[in-house]
Amino acid sequence: MLDHLSVLVRDLPASAAFYDTVLAPLGGRRILEPGPIGYGVDFPDFWLAPAPAGTAPLEAHIAFTAPDRAAVQAFHDAAVAAGAEVLHAPRVWPEYHPTYFGAFVRDPDGNNVEAVCHQPE
Repeated sequence: MLDHLSVLVRDLPASAAFYDTVLAPLGGRRILEPGPIGYGVDFPDFWLAPAPAGTAPLEAHIAFTAPDRAAVQAFHDAAVAAGAEVLHAPRVWPEYHPTYFGAFVRDPDGNNVEAVCHQPE
């Protein structure tokens, strides 16, 4: 259903550094810049844009698809190394479905950022 998603951030360079780090294990990279920064694998589908001066972005939940459980773990490890607050370490979430494997962290703006794999081990 979604083609792309944009998130407003207070500090574009700090947020870009965070997403450079945590999206790399998932195959994501910066594709377009300057201005808003577009991330993706083949084309930009996740964008960071500066919030208007004097405003604070509202918290969002963003879940990125991981190709396997090792990539979810690598996302988590990269986020920890970048100083992110860990909301939930990688684990199976059977309340979502039997093979839902995800990890949740906070980005520099307080967004709940997740990597998830839906494949069995």
